[in-house]
Amino acid sequence: MKKWLIPVIILAVIAFGLYQWAVGFNNTAVEYEANAKTAWADVESTYQRRNDLIGNLVKTVQGAADFERTTLREVIEARSKATATTIDANNITPEALAQFQQAQTGLSSALSRLLVTIERYPDLKANQNFLELQAQLEGTENRINVARDRFNEAVNIYDIHTTKFPGKLLAGLFGFEEMPRYSADPGSEDAPDVNFEFN
Repeated sequence: MKKWLIPVIILAVIAFGLYQWAVGFNNTAVEYEANAKTAWADVESTYQRRNDLIGNLVKTVQGAADFERTTLREVIEARSKATATTIDANNITPEALAQFQQAQTGLSSALSRLLVTIERYPDLKANQNFLELQAQLEGTENRINVARDRFNEAVNIYDIHTTKFPGKLLAGLFGFEEMPRYSADPGSEDAPDVNFEFN
């Protein structure tokens, strides 16, 4: 056996091992990234469900002739803004996520004001359609929380895989970037002020 053949074989084995490692890293990163994008699609889907329910709720409330139009208009405008704000799953940036979250928070706030206002309308509160929609909205809010948590879990798995050494070296080479997580609304860490006003 020729002496030069041994180093060539050793180099070929090392090169093949590095290739296998790089391919394995890349394929796993692709899988984790796809899982995170799917989890984001689930978040958007639950928000879309909420938007659809709010549309039905608005129609039901509009039937109450003396209902406060300003509150209703705020919900309609916030829903329109929330529906218009979307994120491309291939380009989830912290800025886009913050903009999406701000639009959804505005809608949540307007919806809360609407539901508080409805308390002054006993006929509307007794309306079966309204009660069903309200129950579905409550369930959807829970689905939204679960979907956001699952998104954050998927992003966490992806980010750990692409930022741990030595994978971080390959992540940059293959174009994998850290993904942002869905975070709490600003100020949500503070206890809310609760004021009861009695007439």
